[in-house]
Order: sequence, then structure tokens, then C-alpha cells
Amino acid sequence: MIPTAQALAAIAARLTQAGIEEPRREARLLLAAAEGISAARLLLLDEVAPERFEPLVARRAAREPLAYILGRKEFWGLTFAVSPATLIPRPDTETLVEAVLALGITPARVLDLGTGTGCLLLALLSEFPAAFGVGVDISPAAAALAAGNAESLGLADRAAFCAGNWAAALGGMFDLVVSNPPYIPGADIAGLMPEVAAFEPASALHGGADGLEAYRLLMAALPRLLTANGAAVLELGVGQAPDVTALAAQAGFAATTRADLGGVPRALILTWRK
Repeated sequence: MIPTAQALAAIAARLTQAGIEEPRREARLLLAAAEGISAARLLLLDEVAPERFEPLVARRAAREPLAYILGRKEFWGLTFAVSPATLIPRPDTETLVEAVLALGITPARVLDLGTGTGCLLLALLSEFPAAFGVGVDISPAAAALAAGNAESLGLADRAAFCAGNWAAALGGMFDLVVSNPPYIPGADIAGLMPEVAAFEPASALHGGADGLEAYRLLMAALPRLLTANGAAVLELGVGQAPDVTALAAQAGFAATTRADLGGVPRALILTWRK
């Protein structure tokens, strides 16, 4: 056993050396997880056991994402289980939820294509208590994780998840379709930060040679999925708004964008062109 303050300082120093941006905060979270307590209660401990925290610190020093180590991530005020089968929910993606709410619609049926953890769909179901949602992911492990998140959030009776290739197996229509598709050009993935390039699932990142492959598939599917008054909200990568807007126009949609907190056009809002 060693003093808690000494352990925190040593862990923070190690994370700093590994290039972690918020080493002190992450040191507290890792040490609290190792001890099975909240970070707020950590300072009540006089001593901690190195054999409990060392494996977690080694993983983070190797740049494994903190969310995978902790097994959870916050999104839209909700806690989601995460795993290497899914992308880690990001604050930028909350822009899509904001964009949907700004539409002023009350969808009865919601579809989330490439659902991952289910964070988008479940956040929307928490805002629309009368809605039912379907989440589709190509990864069976991701679909199962999303179903577990629905259960833990008390939303399982209004959500269904399945593994499939985008909307190929779907026959119904929806008032709202959302998606955070893979949009990183293939050649750019190796240059991403190590947490993303080495640990997050390539299938959820790789958007083809130009990053637009998934958008082309979505634009081909949306006309049969959306009701007459329906809307779709898609996440965009940096600089992709003009190209994806052009694809949307070819498919018969009018498009507007909503920027994230960094000023990047992050959500593309599609409605039928009048």
C-alpha cells in the first residue's frame, strides 16, 4: 500500500510522459476505478494498492481510450456502456440531438443507422417519450451493447436493435432518421490520434477513399425510409458539408447545417425539397 496522494502524483506523471492531455483528472478517475469508488470519495482513502491500479494505468499509458478502460461514457446527460466494438460517444455528436430538437417535430418512429452504443437513438427517445426507435449496426456486438444500454436506461420497451448492413433489411418508414456514419477518408486514419487509430473500430471510421461512401449509401436508402413529412439528421466530418449537401440535393432533399461548439458544420438536416 502507498499513500493516495503519492499514487496520484506518480500516475499523473506517467500519463504526462505518455502525452495524455489531462493527466491529473485521468489519474483520479483511474485510481477511483481501481478502488471501486467514485472520484469524489478518493481523497477519503489514506492508502491505495498498486496492484489494483497498475494494470489500468499501463493500459492508459499505452493510449487505450479512458472510456474503454472505465467501460462507460457520458452522452446527453446519460451514461452509456462502451466497448471496443463501438465508437466512443463524443460531445460533437450531441449537435445532432440539438438539431433534431430545433426542428420542432414529434417523431413517432425513429431510425438510427450505425447505432454503435445507441447513444443517439436513446438520447432522442429520452426526449420523445412517445416515440419508438430502431437501431441498426453492422456489428452484432455493437447492437447487443446498445440493447444493454437501452435496458440500463429504462428505454428497452421503446427500442429495438439489430445487426445489419445499413437499412438493407428494413421495410418500414420513419419520421426521423439519424446517423453518425463512418466519414474518415481511408488514407487519413493512420494519422489520427493513437486512441482512435489504434483502438476504435475501423468499420466505424473508414468512409472510403474520399470519406463519402456511407453518405452515398444513405442517400440511396433515405427516400424509401422517410415519411412524407420526415427528416434526417446526419453527422458530418470537417469540410464535408458542401459535398454531402450536393449528394442530398441529387436525392431530392433540401439541406441545412448546424455547427458544433467549435463552429464546425457538424449536423446536416435533410427534409424533402418542396
